[in-house]
Amino acid sequence: MPADAAASLGIGRAMGTYAITMLIFFAIDLVWLGVVAKNFYRQHIGHLLSPDVNWGAALLFYAVYIAGIVFFAIKPAFEAGSAARALAYGAAFGFIAYATYDLTNQATMKDWPVLVTVVDLAWGTVLTATVAFLSYQVSSRIF
Repeated sequence: MPADAAASLGIGRAMGTYAITMLIFFAIDLVWLGVVAKNFYRQHIGHLLSPDVNWGAALLFYAVYIAGIVFFAIKPAFEAGSAARALAYGAAFGFIAYATYDLTNQATMKDWPVLVTVVDLAWGTVLTATVAFLSYQVSSRIF
């Protein structure tokens, strides 16, 4: 987590918020990836998927992305005392982050389907907004 996020939230609140955000993110994203959209991604980009997950890279992504949610969405929401800000900033951060991934793939890969870009952008926006909102709500009641 960025140092100024921890300092402005207080180290205990920042670490607690990070942990809460991680739990909420994993709970929602694992249902999406493992159940809801599992066949969607296999159907549309299965030929690009590795048979084995690179868990080191996956865990590093989650650690960095969750820090981004805390820093760019939840921290400003705490500063404003606004769950709506967590939702809006979470949506913006999710859209930008997922657009970076999906539009880069769209631009550089010959077999990247437009449908995957559209669905993934929508998912990243909704996921990150929801996680930021719920994490703000839970954290603000605990800390």
